[in-house]
Amino acid sequence: MVWLLLAFDLPVKTKAQRKAAAQFRFKLLDDGFEMTQYSVYLRYCGSKNVAAAHIKRITRRLPNRGKVDILQFTDAQYENIVSFDNRGRKIRKTEPQYQLF
Repeated sequence: MVWLLLAFDLPVKTKAQRKAAAQFRFKLLDDGFEMTQYSVYLRYCGSKNVAAAHIKRITRRLPNRGKVDILQFTDAQYENIVSFDNRGRKIRKTEPQYQLF
């Protein structure tokens, strides 16, 4: 089981660049990714082969400019993610073995 986390920084100075960035985001949503932050998308894949297929699809859809990073991690690693927002700390599934101050 693999998670894909896609983080990107695309240029949006011109109308054409904004359109390309929006199309890229819409294609990610169509491909089953969910937006976790404005330029950060996440998707669960049942296997490394499924993840590789999504990475290949993303590669074909890359805008001409900008930076795109794709991180892969296991379901066990996903469980240890700690998130903060204006409402406080959120633990994904299990409490980490360490204390945060």
